[in-house]
Amino acid sequence: MGWGSYNEDNESRHHNATIVRRKEHDALMPASAHPAKATPAVTKLKSFAAPQPRPLPVIVLADVSGSMVEGNKIELLNVALRDMVSSFAKESRLRAEIQVGLITFGGRAAEEHLPLVAAHEVTAMKPLAASGPTPMGKAFDLARRLLEDKERIPSRAYRPVLVLVSDGAPTDDWEQPLQALCSSERGSKASRFAMAIGADADREMLKQFPNGPEATLFDAHDARDIVRFFRAVTMSVASRSASATPDQSVGLDLGMVPPDDDLDLDAL
Repeated sequence: MGWGSYNEDNESRHHNATIVRRKEHDALMPASAHPAKATPAVTKLKSFAAPQPRPLPVIVLADVSGSMVEGNKIELLNVALRDMVSSFAKESRLRAEIQVGLITFGGRAAEEHLPLVAAHEVTAMKPLAASGPTPMGKAFDLARRLLEDKERIPSRAYRPVLVLVSDGAPTDDWEQPLQALCSSERGSKASRFAMAIGADADREMLKQFPNGPEATLFDAHDARDIVRFFRAVTMSVASRSASATPDQSVGLDLGMVPPDDDLDLDAL
């Protein structure tokens, strides 16, 4: 055998031995050491994303005119709103994410005291202060513009809830703004509730706000009824958010609201 043939034969044997050793080494390696191949099931799992909850907007139109100072009304309204937002924040967000916005009207203007935001993101809310006349028409106009803003309330949002509370009568032009709000695309589909506080509330006017067979005007005969009303609103919205059909309206039932014996009016 020549030197060239001998050297070529050695290289061939070395190459074959290397292959054998690699196969033996691979056979001894645990399965986890081998790089995993992507399977169709894994690929599908990676592409799967949990559905995002749809917004359920709750917009409160609150009277903060000067007359709300009397009889602890503004203090009780503050308590009721804080309790409502706190309760909403604890609700499941599986299907619906409850959002809260607060429009106040008092003095010469209406304003977004609390811009529309997810309830669980509210860390604090500035207390309401009462003064001046009752520009309710401006509040209706502001609410309509908020409802029509599809960047803030997207098309995928559930039917909104509008809540109006007042202890008096409008001191500005309110007929056209109210009609525009209630006949707008989203305003007409919204669940609208209203409460008249005290003897001086303009009940004939406030009766034009609620809609639906169960959405009657609720009377607050004393300050405690303000808290009871908002607890009923909380129960209605929470029931919607937890149901399989959050777009379906749920009426208010003050008879289901537990007594507020724990509420200390003297502490306010």
